[in-house]
Amino acid sequence: MDWTKLEVRHLQALRAIAREGSFGRAALELGYTQSAISQQIAALERIVGQKLVQRPKGRSPVSLTEAGRVILRHAEAIIEQAQAARADLEALRRGAILRVGTFQSTSMRVVPNAIATLASRMPDAQVELHEAQGDHELLHLIETGELDLTFCVLPALNGPFVTLELLVDPIALVVGVDHPLAAKRRIEATDLDGLQMIGFHNCRDEQRIEAHLMGLKIAPRVVTRLDDNGAIQGLAAAGIGAALMPRMTIDAADGRVRVFDLDGLVPPRVLGMAWHRERSLSPAALAFIEAARSRPRRLSVVGRNARYTLGIAVLGLQPIAESLAV
Repeated sequence: MDWTKLEVRHLQALRAIAREGSFGRAALELGYTQSAISQQIAALERIVGQKLVQRPKGRSPVSLTEAGRVILRHAEAIIEQAQAARADLEALRRGAILRVGTFQSTSMRVVPNAIATLASRMPDAQVELHEAQGDHELLHLIETGELDLTFCVLPALNGPFVTLELLVDPIALVVGVDHPLAAKRRIEATDLDGLQMIGFHNCRDEQRIEAHLMGLKIAPRVVTRLDDNGAIQGLAAAGIGAALMPRMTIDAADGRVRVFDLDGLVPPRVLGMAWHRERSLSPAALAFIEAARSRPRRLSVVGRNARYTLGIAVLGLQPIAESLAV
């Protein structure tokens, strides 16, 4: 056994087989031919001296042996470190260019101030934004090294991530001014049961909210799902249905809608920042994180039908830098 011949591509092939359950699908994932994947696994088995993959006859899925699962556990860490090393070298080549993942509400409410603050502190820093409908895509790009930082909903998906809480965003009910609920003083749990609703399509937090309501035996009736905040509010304003929306996604100055606080009924959305745990964050990344957190401790937004306040945890740069050094 000569472990010095071990290559990252061998480990990537093993991981792809574990994910896909077949050599063919693993080949498609990695962009190789099926025979190339077979050769890589054979080479890996020769290097470690043990059988790693069970190759059943017929259409049964391929599976890992116990030895294969042991190697896979270490392979995940090695692949992560290799991706992080590549991303760090790419960041060094880019210099002060920072790649940040975001979505609609953070793009509108948090990013502008963060970029302006970063520019005042580090004039040479540049920020490249990648906006997505939800954080599944953004966290994947963190994992593969395509992004340096991303906004996300907490708790984050499982992966090689470090996360930092930025703010708590309450959930509100949005209805048109002519909706039967618009005349109420407050919304009760019974008002939501069976209520015709417009939902989000790719928002992870939507799934959490719906699961929470189901646990309370509350079952709204979702008539359609979209990913554009303005479109969802527009449909609510037109009377197509009500909408459960995080406060940061709502245009509070829209006179066509009534907005109700749901404190105590629906748990808030918690937003955070995520990055790869194996990455060395640049000075620009550290400064951007501080800028995203160093807004006023409480942000009040006033609209025709509602006044709301977002509580924002604020820490100084020194505690952040110390936490990142751990």
